[in-house]
Amino acid sequence: MNRALVVLLSLGLLYSCTEQPVNTINENPAPKEENFIPNIEYTITGSIPHDTSSFTEGLLFHDQQLFESTGSPAEYHQTKSLLGIVDVKTGKINKKVELDRNIYFGEGIVFFKNKIYQLTYKNQTGFIYDAKSYKKTGQFEYKNKEGWGLTTDGTAIIMSDGTSTLTYLDPENFRVIKTLKVTNNGSDEEYLNELEYIKGFIYANIWTKNYIVKIAPESGKIVGILDLSNIYYKAKNKYPNSLETNGIAFNPETNKIYITGKLWPAIYILDFPH
Repeated sequence: MNRALVVLLSLGLLYSCTEQPVNTINENPAPKEENFIPNIEYTITGSIPHDTSSFTEGLLFHDQQLFESTGSPAEYHQTKSLLGIVDVKTGKINKKVELDRNIYFGEGIVFFKNKIYQLTYKNQTGFIYDAKSYKKTGQFEYKNKEGWGLTTDGTAIIMSDGTSTLTYLDPENFRVIKTLKVTNNGSDEEYLNELEYIKGFIYANIWTKNYIVKIAPESGKIVGILDLSNIYYKAKNKYPNSLETNGIAFNPETNKIYITGKLWPAIYILDFPH
């Protein structure tokens, strides 16, 4: 092999080692920019007392009265699974329904067409009451492993079960109309808890987190976050045994939102754009 041929082969090898193949240009694309989810700014406009034995699972307004449903964990002997009207002067619940805590753990509630629907935690059973007399008129079953929160968009009953999925139920026969996966920048938002439907959006507490998410029902995407950390610590300072936030109630007459938590000493009244 002559010297000229050796030089040509060396140059070819050098070129092949340094040139980038055309098909590697898009092998490592830049990561997608995450969508910005805005924090919802709010103002605390007042507060009312809340019974520190109330393990809040549901909170809502109906006919200008504030209703609450509670659960009864075995480790908190003072708790009861109640459904009733909150006395805004004392925070005590004017009991309309009490479940046997040895059998049922009360969860979320919703009013729909002169009836009250109530979930239970692990029995896969819900109860139906007359909205005037509070007498039990029936019960229903659901396939979700657990029952957590309830709300309505005026057509369906919307249920959370502690996962990232909301279940839409037909109030007439309790068949599943559809399910909605809730996502936070593309990731599943787990532990959806107490729910409230406010002006076309679903608001949900997140278990163990001190924030409420605003959900677009068309897509399941979270479009706003209400950080309640400051209110949580305010409640904790008043009553050290206060647990996580849970409870959202919209008063359409005043346009205010009432929020609280499990075993909290107060229900706080908020004003924010919605």
